[in-house]
Amino acid sequence: MRVLAQRPHRILGIDPGSSVTGFGVVERCGGRVRHVAHGTLRAARGASLAERLASIQAGLVRAIAEHRPEVAVVERVFAGRSVRSALVLGHARGVALATAAAAGLTVCEYTAPEIKLAVTGAGAAEKRQVQAMVERLLSLDAAPALDAADALAAALCHAHRGPLAAFASARREPRSRRGGGRLVVRRAR
Repeated sequence: MRVLAQRPHRILGIDPGSSVTGFGVVERCGGRVRHVAHGTLRAARGASLAERLASIQAGLVRAIAEHRPEVAVVERVFAGRSVRSALVLGHARGVALATAAAAGLTVCEYTAPEIKLAVTGAGAAEKRQVQAMVERLLSLDAAPALDAADALAAALCHAHRGPLAAFASARREPRSRRGGGRLVVRRAR
């Protein structure tokens, strides 16, 4: 019986926020998931909404170029504390979704309870619980910032639950050949 080497898949998790956006990159190869990178993107104090959104976009473009993920995972938001905060968060999410799609990444969305359940076993887990489990699951030397931990949790959720997790790899064709953004799935042989 011949064993085929599995190609690693990189997943970028994004926790969008209008002031701080967290990002985290993990790599899945077979049944193993390893930490690649994480961090936060912060806009300058007093920056306008447009400047903050541009800062998020520039930071995500850099992260995508440096870490070359194939998939981006963004938390699907279904409620906000207030209408204004929900609208501002929606702008940040839009920038994250558009930046990932423009880079040709497959974009997936999960709700916060789905992400928390995948990482902690409880869909209503507190942020500190998510942070602690991310640190443990990825064998990190220190706890990541809360926003980066949430982004890593999103990436971990997809690594364990996503449609590409076990049997397939996906990529988007370059924009010039894409023809409507179709998804090309290549199954491991």
